[in-house]
Amino acid sequence: MHPIGCVCIFAPNQVHFMRRDVFQGIADPTRRAILGRLVKEKLNLTTLTDHYDITRQSITKHIRILEECGLVTIEKIGREKYLRAQPEKIGEVAKWAEQFRSFYAGSYDRLDDYLKTME
Repeated sequence: MHPIGCVCIFAPNQVHFMRRDVFQGIADPTRRAILGRLVKEKLNLTTLTDHYDITRQSITKHIRILEECGLVTIEKIGREKYLRAQPEKIGEVAKWAEQFRSFYAGSYDRLDDYLKTME
């Protein structure tokens, strides 16, 4: 049995567990679309599947990855499974991207200065 949210990697005489991170969750456009829809409302799997032109099995695979990344939670109510986004995990992406803000701001300032010399 492996920890929830981990990917097992087997090597001779070794087992390594790699936890999926939020970047893996948002790497796929379908997962980003699913997450965007779930941020707006909690949906059951059937309703969510109806919004996409892919199989229920594919949607389930994407949901599993989003859940392993901590971006989605699944709540079972009766026989239905309801999916809810956990957008606070996206904060990890925002925090990571923030380190590049000063670089881009500086680049835009230099471009602005250069364009002014062309007038």
